[in-house]
Amino acid sequence: MQVLIVGAGAIGSLYGALLAKAGVEVAVVSRSDYESILGGGIHIRSPLGEWLFKPKAVYREVGEAKPAPDYLILCTKVLPQLDRAALIRKALGPDTVIVLIQNGVEIEDEIALAFPEHELISGLAFVCVSRTGPGRVWHQAYGQLKLGTFPCGISPKVQELCQAFERAGIHAEATADIVAARWSKCVWNAPFNPLSVLSGGLTTDLLLTEEPLIRALMAEVVAIAKALGHPLPPEIIDQNIESTRRMPPYETSMLLDFKAGRPLETEAILGNAVRAAYRVGVKVPHLETVYALMRLRELQLAQHRA
Repeated sequence: MQVLIVGAGAIGSLYGALLAKAGVEVAVVSRSDYESILGGGIHIRSPLGEWLFKPKAVYREVGEAKPAPDYLILCTKVLPQLDRAALIRKALGPDTVIVLIQNGVEIEDEIALAFPEHELISGLAFVCVSRTGPGRVWHQAYGQLKLGTFPCGISPKVQELCQAFERAGIHAEATADIVAARWSKCVWNAPFNPLSVLSGGLTTDLLLTEEPLIRALMAEVVAIAKALGHPLPPEIIDQNIESTRRMPPYETSMLLDFKAGRPLETEAILGNAVRAAYRVGVKVPHLETVYALMRLRELQLAQHRA
């Protein structure tokens, strides 16, 4: 199995390193950390141990990757200004399977429409992980993956990929309804990611002091998913609250991006959810308010970059 990781940030580096541990040939595309990874690999610090991940190859650009991989795993941020289809096109061979391990809801259509002849696997990472420096990744907790054929089903390729991750010591669950799984993850992402930014930088444990607001946001996400035909388990809100209490104090990925002045995944996580709610007639006043406030934060970032 040959895998190309596009986007060797925290997520891409961790899961690429795990696949390499399982005996998979893994190459990576990284612009910002190219020199560091090429010269010294990627140092992984994790509950699974500490090790150095030395990719089979390191590329600055996707088009440099040869031969075409069996799996292209896209781990970039989902941003309106990033044309993900154009980003990966030059690396695809006729049999390459495209895998998305990315945040957000309703993010698959762009890729599915651009590459209808390719199998598309949608994936979600339930993990606390951050990039602490060039070629350095800190995996703090969790790590479970959910993978499924888009729009539905479990193909042999999904099973093969899950088995590779399992060999590396990480639980990878194949799910026939990956769309429901995306909404399930949005139950956590929709409150905690934006509130970490809007609060001025609070970690997840401190955000829980406003539990009623968090529960209200979660309930609106659950209502959207149900209206779309993907009902979530009734205990999902309680489970998310309790799992957050158990995790170490954590700075969300959106907060880390905000601190670094990078673009935020506001549209993928909040905007898409609000637009889906409008489409199916679900009232989401809390999500609308947080989304509007995050758009203002985006304007603030844009002014600082200008």
